[in-house]
Amino acid sequence: MYRLLFNLVFRRMDPERAHELAFRFIRFVAAVPVLGSAIARLSAAPPTGAVRTLGRTFPSPFGVAAGFDKNAQGVAGLRMLGFGFVEIGTVTAHPQPGNEPPRLWRVLDQRALRNRMGFNNEGSAEVARRLHRLRSTAAGRSLVIGVNIGKTKVTPASDAAQDYAISARRLGAYADYLVVNVSSPNTPGLRDLQSVESLRPILQATRAAADEATAAVGRPRVPLLVKIAPDLSDEDVDAVADLVTELGLDGVVAVNTTIAHQLGEGGLSGPPLLPRGLDVVARLRGRLGPDAVIIGVGGVTTAADAREYLAVGATLVQGYTGFIYEGPFWAAGISKALAADAARAAGASPAGDVAHDSAGR
Repeated sequence: MYRLLFNLVFRRMDPERAHELAFRFIRFVAAVPVLGSAIARLSAAPPTGAVRTLGRTFPSPFGVAAGFDKNAQGVAGLRMLGFGFVEIGTVTAHPQPGNEPPRLWRVLDQRALRNRMGFNNEGSAEVARRLHRLRSTAAGRSLVIGVNIGKTKVTPASDAAQDYAISARRLGAYADYLVVNVSSPNTPGLRDLQSVESLRPILQATRAAADEATAAVGRPRVPLLVKIAPDLSDEDVDAVADLVTELGLDGVVAVNTTIAHQLGEGGLSGPPLLPRGLDVVARLRGRLGPDAVIIGVGGVTTAADAREYLAVGATLVQGYTGFIYEGPFWAAGISKALAADAARAAGASPAGDVAHDSAGR
């Protein structure tokens, strides 16, 4: 049914407009108590799939990657559809409109997306206010939310550490984990910040600011991860991993979109990313050891793809592009499949109550 709807309606629309309409509908359905609750029950994975990591129990190891919900507007709706956690953002210190449209394209023959969005978002102050309202309710506190932060476009590279710190200070108290994004190809010069010399002061400033935010409200320290590009060389991946160990960070999100294509400006996501994503996750696991958290993202379309990420060392897995092509119950299907895997591995029935304590799973 969704495939027919996609072919007859969505693929004929501007991709960004289609995203806005679909996301608005998800939020609307989630706000209707009886309807939202019914869909949530249908989408829920058995508790056998739950994973304990980063100080929280994730209802499923499969979540939605940053980029879908940039401003924390639809976390409850995405959870309703079966995602175990939601990473919002990328959020910048100051509001910005992003790049001029068109800035999002479907690559139909590869079931991929190409984007040059440019961190369009309402800014960390507004997102913090929204998260404060969400976390003020019991339902909002039960949601597992990662917050992905990036550099404001107009901030010079020399001031990047302070820019990230502003967002961490405003958002850290509301996040279950924070992600420093230095790997989007759509903000000029951002990927240059992945070099260890540039990255170290950014991570140190972000860590300090996040600690201030959580200490002020009596919360435990928020876990901090860094998101890297698939286009880094293996040696640079190793260098980032060594910096993560040196600074005592909690882990890495791997990978962002790739610029290794010939389709025009922007980063490519979807199935073409899967092989490199798996390679980077496996390399990071070997370098970081068993305790660091690695979130594998890039090219996940099926439950088998998610299993591959877990098999090579990912703690958690994220998707985004597959959601566009596969429809609203895509996440629920993957989460249920992973829960069934966990039940079989534990020798329990899929309805059993098991939470896996996992770094490398």
